[in-house]
Amino acid sequence: MSEYIFKRARLLGKDVVDVHVLDGMIAAVSGDEISSANATVVDASGLVVLPGLVDSHTHLREPGLEDSETVLTGSQAAAAGGYTCVNAMANTTPVQDSAGVVEQVMRLGEIAGYVDVRPVGAVSSALEGKHLAELGAMAASDAQVRYFSDDGKCVSDPVLMRRALEYAKAFDGVVAQHAQDPRLTERAQMHEGDVSAELGLAGWPAVAEESIIARDVLLAKHVGSKVHILHVSTAGSVDLVRWAKAQGIAVTAEATPHHLGLDHTEVRSYDPMFKVNPPLRPREDVEALRRGVVDGTIDVIGTDHAPHPIEEKDCEWAVAANGMIGLETALSVVQESLVDVGLIDWEDVARLMSYEPARICASPDQGRPVAAGEPANLCFVDPDARREISGRAGHSKSHNTPWEGRTLPGRVMYTVHRGVPTVWEGELRSHGDVMADRAKLGRVGSLTV
Repeated sequence: MSEYIFKRARLLGKDVVDVHVLDGMIAAVSGDEISSANATVVDASGLVVLPGLVDSHTHLREPGLEDSETVLTGSQAAAAGGYTCVNAMANTTPVQDSAGVVEQVMRLGEIAGYVDVRPVGAVSSALEGKHLAELGAMAASDAQVRYFSDDGKCVSDPVLMRRALEYAKAFDGVVAQHAQDPRLTERAQMHEGDVSAELGLAGWPAVAEESIIARDVLLAKHVGSKVHILHVSTAGSVDLVRWAKAQGIAVTAEATPHHLGLDHTEVRSYDPMFKVNPPLRPREDVEALRRGVVDGTIDVIGTDHAPHPIEEKDCEWAVAANGMIGLETALSVVQESLVDVGLIDWEDVARLMSYEPARICASPDQGRPVAAGEPANLCFVDPDARREISGRAGHSKSHNTPWEGRTLPGRVMYTVHRGVPTVWEGELRSHGDVMADRAKLGRVGSLTV
């Protein structure tokens, strides 16, 4: 039997409750004291309890790019950040464009044991943007993929994008678009604007994102299908998504913590840690994104966790890889950028980082309320803690964080995945201990242990 009672936690930052976890499920949540002779009791006073976080946008790199990350190390970083489910993007080697590869990634996640790993299926074969990948086969596989993306590359061919929307509609799937017109961003190094002109770097114009979003919401309307816009980064993009929703188009949108917390002036340092795609934008775009989060135009906050080995970041700006890690800092950045300044509350955090990403990405048993009878996927965070960020001290295999050396609020003290603690008293538990507890419950995902 696996039994825990978390005492006096603040449910979504509000009511003080005891949370009783028994055999993988939430047995009770009560403002009255809960007791049990067999339970491990945790004093959670002052901690905010949230549903386990769900990331709509994670790059785990395995198979094929294990020098950057593995499913195990990425899962550990996710658990340390309060996540109980991640959606693993398709740009692996081989690409996740077939039933066999998505099932392999799912199995690796089960063996890792820290979070649910939901493989994202590629839209196009080998991410080449020429022919549809095996969407139907991936949907019918054991992985039951319902979320498809060529992220890292745009599905720039409108005919291919239309076909993908039509095909995915047959099994209620979602096509997630990396909105970037490749012809408008050739050799681009950062946002096109006054800072790029000052630094002499080739610019990535906002219209390259906005034109694809405009096209795709109209395609989604025409087909009657669902489209999700990844890492929205400009004010114009927010306006387009807001307009499309007002028309009744089935569009959802994601923002990243780094686009909510950083702007393009960081590039003046020429530190490649700030090089990302889409690029950091001006402050007015950051503020527009925040307003989009507040008014519901932005549905989810996804990390776009993009690990790279040190040689791809510790180099000159022009040849550095795009991307930042973010699983272990996302909740803290959201707290600093949105919660602590009064724009949203912890209930909104649960919606943006758990309920909605689970719904959009079709993640079973995730993004559920903290309530009796629900799977025990939980995150307990100390909002009053402060911590200095160090990439090397994190659990990702890569260290490319833009928050290096900065102090951020909040610390995840406990993460519980399907009834098994993966983080305990602020420390990641060992793989052996996690899997031993998993064995006591008998199963993880579809894998008997």
